[in-house]
Amino acid sequence: MNDFIIYFQEGLFHVLDIRAYDHILFLIVLAVVYQFKQWKKVLWLITLFTIGHSLTLILSTYGYLNIRTDLIEFLIPFTIFVTGLMNVLTAKKASVGKENQNLFFALFFGLVHGLGFSNYLKMLVGRNEDKFVPLLEFALGVEVAQVIIVFLILLIGGLLQGILGVNRRDWILIASSIVIGFALQMMIDRAFW
Repeated sequence: MNDFIIYFQEGLFHVLDIRAYDHILFLIVLAVVYQFKQWKKVLWLITLFTIGHSLTLILSTYGYLNIRTDLIEFLIPFTIFVTGLMNVLTAKKASVGKENQNLFFALFFGLVHGLGFSNYLKMLVGRNEDKFVPLLEFALGVEVAQVIIVFLILLIGGLLQGILGVNRRDWILIASSIVIGFALQMMIDRAFW
C-alpha cells in the first residue's frame, strides 16, 4: 500500500505542480471548449490523454522508446500552441454548440507529454522487475489530478458564463489566447536548433 501511495502521489503532483505548468496549460486548452454539462465527454477526453501519456511512459520505461529530450521539451509547448490555435480558429463554432472535438489532440499529444516525464519515472522505478504496477499507480494519480484541474476549468467557465454573462466564444478566445502566449514563450525558451 505504501508503494501505491508513493507512485499515486508522484502522478498526482506531476500534474498539480505549478512549476510544471505545461500540463495544466494543455488541460486548459483541451477543456475550455466544453461546458459543465458535457462532463462525460470531458472525462473521455482526459482519459484518452492519460492513455497516450501512459503508453509512452511504459514504452520509454521498458526501453522500447528513446527520443531526444530537447526535442520533446520543445514539442510539449508546441502541442499546447496547436490545440490553443485550433480553439481560436473554431471558437465561433464551439460557441454555438458545435464544440471542438479534441479527442485526437488528447490521445496523440498525450503521447508527446508522456515522453517529457519518462526520464524521471525511469529513475523513480529504477531497475525494479515489476515496473508495470508502479506505472499504473502513477497513471491513476495523473488521471485524478487531471479530473481536478478540468473540473476547475469547467467550473470557472460556468461561473463566468452563467453569473457574469461572459459570452462562451469570448471565454474560449481569451483563455486559449492566454495559453498560446505562454506556449509561444516556452517554445522560444526550449528551441532545440
